[in-house]
Amino acid sequence: QVQLVESGGGLVQPGGSLRLSCAASGSIRSINTMGWYRQAPGKQRELVATITSGGITNYADSVKGRFTISRDNAKNTVYLQMNSLKPEDTAVYYCKLDIKRFGSSWYNYWGQGTQVTVSS
Repeated sequence: QVQLVESGGGLVQPGGSLRLSCAASGSIRSINTMGWYRQAPGKQRELVATITSGGITNYADSVKGRFTISRDNAKNTVYLQMNSLKPEDTAVYYCKLDIKRFGSSWYNYWGQGTQVTVSS
């Protein structure tokens, strides 16, 4: 079994910051790409940022220069530092990890989602 636990969402004023975390636990042999996605009401889920096992990052144009994705391989954790938040960043944020369990193949695992609301 693999479990992903997200934390760090909340309500913040425009221009503020939040840091999201997503920790994986369980029978994990290896983790490849880690990523963050978001889904606003009435919209499709979209990619926010990804980071490979080698540390290569990729960002949606809408968050470049404001968000930073990072990972701690020893803790099986991915982070999303969000600065200069805007109302349009309001969404449920999900982490997705590409995980290989012992004796199994690679699978994508999703976190439960954490709400981020940017409002004055």
